[in-house]
Amino acid sequence: MSRIPTPATIADAPAATHAQLEAVKKQLGTVPNMFRLIATSPAALEGYLSLSGALAKGKLPPQTRERIALAVAEINGCSYCLSAHTYLGRNLAKLDDAEITANRNGASNDTKADAAVRFAVQVLKARGHVSDAEFAAVGAAGYDHDQIIEIVQHVALNVWTNFFNETFKTDVDFPVITPAQSRAA
Repeated sequence: MSRIPTPATIADAPAATHAQLEAVKKQLGTVPNMFRLIATSPAALEGYLSLSGALAKGKLPPQTRERIALAVAEINGCSYCLSAHTYLGRNLAKLDDAEITANRNGASNDTKADAAVRFAVQVLKARGHVSDAEFAAVGAAGYDHDQIIEIVQHVALNVWTNFFNETFKTDVDFPVITPAQSRAA
């Protein structure tokens, strides 16, 4: 159970968030618990949706964005995000089960995407202190500076949602996927 009340409907959320939540509903067909819970703070919802929306217009394909989200959620032990991104990965990005498993293990079965996922994992684990060789490897795989910046931002965005959902114990409203090594105490 969530540590703070999750608005049950868009109407129950702060009025300042209604238009944004309606846009989420239009895009996804529903408003997942995470969005309604973030909406408790209109500023937080605006910040999250603004960064997420800007990155969706970037150079990284949706499949690579989902791969990164899966790797980060697994490392951070976030069941909500792992469940959501497994669902989104399968149904929107059309990733197969073998790819999702590889992503959860910090890799990809696609050669180019593998470099992005491995780099994202290094950014997370090293807290940004990646080596020159790791930075060069993602570039050598075909990622330009714009895309490398986007990889780092996707790591940061997903760390934020992982921390948010773990802190507030957001009720999972996707088919539940448990991290291999759950961090829950």
